[in-house]
Amino acid sequence: MSVFLQLLTLMRVKHWIKNVVVFIPLFFAGKFFEFNRFYEIFIMFFAFCFASSAIYVINDYVDIDNDKQHPEKCKRPLASGFFSKKQGILIFIIIVAILGVFLYLLQKDFIFVALYFVLNILYSFYLKNISIVDVTCISTGFVLRILGGGAAANVFVSHWMIIIFFLLTISIAFAKRRDDLEISDGKLMRKAQAGYNYQFLDVAKSISLSITLMAYILYTLSSEVIQRLGSNKIYITSLFVFLGIMRYLQISIVEKNAGNPVKVLVKDRFLQIVLLCWIVSFMIIIYGKYF
Repeated sequence: MSVFLQLLTLMRVKHWIKNVVVFIPLFFAGKFFEFNRFYEIFIMFFAFCFASSAIYVINDYVDIDNDKQHPEKCKRPLASGFFSKKQGILIFIIIVAILGVFLYLLQKDFIFVALYFVLNILYSFYLKNISIVDVTCISTGFVLRILGGGAAANVFVSHWMIIIFFLLTISIAFAKRRDDLEISDGKLMRKAQAGYNYQFLDVAKSISLSITLMAYILYTLSSEVIQRLGSNKIYITSLFVFLGIMRYLQISIVEKNAGNPVKVLVKDRFLQIVLLCWIVSFMIIIYGKYF
């Protein structure tokens, strides 16, 4: 693999898709076609992309010894020895310098990316070793993305959105921890694993996803949301959220293959169709006035 491709792998560019959530507040606010708001959101998007890439690099640097023992992570650029530790630090510094440019462009809204960066530095060096706290940090990172996207688009981020995305992402994080147990085959790959087992993770994941579905249904029925979006038909979209959650549980528990959410979404046709139906139904209900 070329140096460029190894660099992209180290930066986890494929995972930049996670930062698309910064656009969600604008979508849910019913203002997605107000294109004058997009410049600031794109700046926020790339700021989170380079912040997350910097975190991936430093996390791989910290985990290099453990990753060498992992059946999949051992192929990562630092663990495999393709990049030396010194090169890893240099790459980290360069990425942070690029991030600094985007933080400058964000002006006062840089606080959300800065908090995300600091939280994940703490996660890389310490917090990831504490069970439950580790998945909470992951979910909090997504909430910060949501808040950053709302600030950049100058739209209101409701408590419903914060609750739903926190619960959804912590459910996925629990699923990933379960997959880690499967891969490690009982071998302790990280300290936080000592606080997890299959039964706990299955229950935690199921409870979190169940509450996520309930929170979404309550969101669609909220008088505040109905008034703000100008429609009482949003509850219809709950069907696709239900199907998506059930399919993800099936992938996780039956197929035992939910460790990489990005890979699951890219490969699973059922989830792709459900997501598309959810987006289309939401757009028809909320954005029908634009057509």
